[in-house]
Amino acid sequence: MTGMFDFIVEPFEGRYNNSKSIDGNTLILNTELQNHMYVSRIGKVIAEPAINNTCVKKNDLVVLHHNVFRRFRDIRGDEKNSKSYIKENMYLAGQDQLFAYKRADGWQALDGFCFVKPIKETKMFSINFEKPLTGILYYKDSNIDYVNTGDLVGFTPGSEYEFVINNDRLYRVPTKCITIKYEYQGNEEEYNPSWAQGC
Repeated sequence: MTGMFDFIVEPFEGRYNNSKSIDGNTLILNTELQNHMYVSRIGKVIAEPAINNTCVKKNDLVVLHHNVFRRFRDIRGDEKNSKSYIKENMYLAGQDQLFAYKRADGWQALDGFCFVKPIKETKMFSINFEKPLTGILYYKDSNIDYVNTGDLVGFTPGSEYEFVINNDRLYRVPTKCITIKYEYQGNEEEYNPSWAQGC
């Protein structure tokens, strides 16, 4: 089976990511069907589309939009699959729903997106754990040359969207929303909350 423009993907480690193993016991973190925060966002490509405008290939792992694997309740309260659903463990994912891919050489951001790791807030009296709109560039769009992986960058408000990749909490930021490259001051420290490290 091959789509014309859409990839066919399967969930990498289940459709939902809502449980954690603690001392051999399983703790269920969420029982709400509609909460998008617990939908798996890592898939494996089963088939490429006939017209593939990306560098994603069959068997690659991909970071994708939460609505691909999501279930929801309709207006009558009936449980439904997303429009991406084909059959169990087989879903359509449009090229605009993929944000990064992984092969042997690690994760690579797709065109139009970067992934930024937040840093700890250094202001003594701030109630925030992380510095707003600032982070370390982890995975970068290969089409940009004004910043490099490891650079300290700033981005526009509301452009960030949270993902957990390899137990790291990262923000997916559209490339056009990376606004500035900062110089390191020497006190920057990555912020990765403990809950992300077990995902």
